[in-house]
Amino acid sequence: MGPDNEEEEVTTPNTSFGESSKRQTQRSTSWIQEHQGSPVVQRQTSFVSRQRQLCEFQIEKRHKVIDEGSLKGLPAGNLKELLIACAGVLSDNNIDSFDKLIEKARGAVSISGEPIQRLGAYLVEGLVARKEASGANIYRALRCREPESDDLLSYMQILYEICPYLKFGYMAANGAIAEACRNEDRIHIIDFQIAQGSQWVTLLQALAARPGGAPHVRITGIDDPLSQYARGDGLEAVGKRLKAISEKFNIPVEFHGVPVFAPDVTQDMLDVRPGEALAVNFPLQLHHTPDESVDENNPRDGLLRMVKSLSPKVTTLVEQESNTNTTPFFNRFVETLEYYLAMFESIDVTLPRNNKERINVEQHCLARDMVNVIACEGKERVERHELFGKWKSS
Repeated sequence: MGPDNEEEEVTTPNTSFGESSKRQTQRSTSWIQEHQGSPVVQRQTSFVSRQRQLCEFQIEKRHKVIDEGSLKGLPAGNLKELLIACAGVLSDNNIDSFDKLIEKARGAVSISGEPIQRLGAYLVEGLVARKEASGANIYRALRCREPESDDLLSYMQILYEICPYLKFGYMAANGAIAEACRNEDRIHIIDFQIAQGSQWVTLLQALAARPGGAPHVRITGIDDPLSQYARGDGLEAVGKRLKAISEKFNIPVEFHGVPVFAPDVTQDMLDVRPGEALAVNFPLQLHHTPDESVDENNPRDGLLRMVKSLSPKVTTLVEQESNTNTTPFFNRFVETLEYYLAMFESIDVTLPRNNKERINVEQHCLARDMVNVIACEGKERVERHELFGKWKSS
């Protein structure tokens, strides 16, 4: 979605963590900001390049391992190589070799071990689910077993606090909106995944402290109507939370909840009014909206066209940067391994390995997504992450 002259677009691919419990983190962070058609691009490329080269190396090595045709060719201590070999033989439908390798991997993983061991525990389950074509059932079952309300919120809040990637993405989006609307008296924010609404606390606090006085802010919060259990009272709870923030910081805030799937949102539902600076926020949501590779009607493109027709002052995008949308299974597995390994390593620095909260965060906020990426296909695969270049050209 290219910006109009009056529109400023900021794209921040970031690690996510999905719908209700689905929020993840990022392997790297990228920015693109455009002012009246003059692009300024700032990227953190070294880590992306290093991981991309490693991914390509592992893909090449997979063929070498399989060609050797012997389990003895795999060093016992190299769990990462073992997991990649499991995915390789499964990709080639070599079930006998897969069964032998996956048992070897099961004996090397642990949800309380090193980052690669913890990650491996969930990747193993995803691979087995793919073999048994049970990925969709596990994905749904994991959702049903998620804790409700306060517990789930605490897991997501812990993930937000211990992974710098998440916090950076949301804060960068807030900063872009604050900058674009710094001289506006009336601001309308359309949030395409409002969740608990906690992203807006810092922005409202900053707007309330403006030297010229606080602007009037309207927030339209869109969220998956099926994930209401994750918010307790649903969008009504978000409205109460924002009202409390409004009173605390002495800033006028209106909230309108729209419990609709993002592709089904129409312009009439958004109540765009003249005289308001419009900001549109896509936080870890667009990768769930099918593109032409999943649905010939291309709901993702339709949604972006609708948003562009509103001529927003600023559009922010926070997303994972990982190539798991249209890439083949084996490449997708390697991408997923590298992407989540960086996240597990960052968590390892913050919380002890035997910490129950850490185990809960990784199980409830991360494992479900990995199973979906690895074990599901077609419309059942809803975790479809893209690289920076794809979002930039959308």
